[in-house]
Amino acid sequence: MRKTPIIAAASGLALLGLAVPAAADNHEAQLSVLHGVPGLTVDVYVNGDLTLDDFEPGDLAGPLALPAGTYSVALTAADAADDSAPVLGPVDLPLEEGGNYTAVAHLDADGNPTANLFTNDVSATEAGEGRLTVRHVAAAPAVDILAGGEAVITNLANPDEAKLDLPAGTVSATVAATGTTEPVLGPADVEVQDGVSTIVYAWGSLEDENLALAAQTIEGIGSAPHGVPTGQVEVVEQGRNAALLFGAGIALLLGLGATAARAVTVRR
Repeated sequence: MRKTPIIAAASGLALLGLAVPAAADNHEAQLSVLHGVPGLTVDVYVNGDLTLDDFEPGDLAGPLALPAGTYSVALTAADAADDSAPVLGPVDLPLEEGGNYTAVAHLDADGNPTANLFTNDVSATEAGEGRLTVRHVAAAPAVDILAGGEAVITNLANPDEAKLDLPAGTVSATVAATGTTEPVLGPADVEVQDGVSTIVYAWGSLEDENLALAAQTIEGIGSAPHGVPTGQVEVVEQGRNAALLFGAGIALLLGLGATAARAVTVRR
């Protein structure tokens, strides 16, 4: 089977759970890929070429430096002969020059496989601040974020995201089902890192009790950059601990004006 040279190394990176440094080239786009469909090992084809072999749930590959353009991506059963019988896709991913993206295969709110292309915010933060983005890509209900017993973020649902720039430090809050105040997660404390964007993904299925967490970090976004934006992924074991960590990530989105933004949906 063929692997395109520009993406072939990503299969090894996915197994390591680490991302490679990305070149700061405004003529290219940066793309990471997250597999968030439980119980399904896949091969990933890009423009008809096998690019990721035996990609497992929870794996994140990239960032990969790609020429700007539109890429057709299809997921097949592991070791399929080609992409003629995809289990998801093909979907078109439009990548613009200088853009930073994460493509996520995941379950929708009803538990059906789907895909979304998220644009990662790599704009500069103020000195002493970090950025947190929470992405709900799990088959699970919407949640509210509570501070002081009151909801400050409401109805964060699949596949929405919410983000906020915060002073570096530790923040504590709780999470409740939308429309309620009884905490289901937390209180939890999480560190906000100076000049770092942390992207938290909740994936899996609440009904199937396999909720899990993946976290992607992009460094060097401070107002006085100390490095080139790169990515790193950490996959947390499934189960309650993952849900607690997801709650910790959401907990950073306190009543400081967080805004929820809709991802670009690329369902097929």
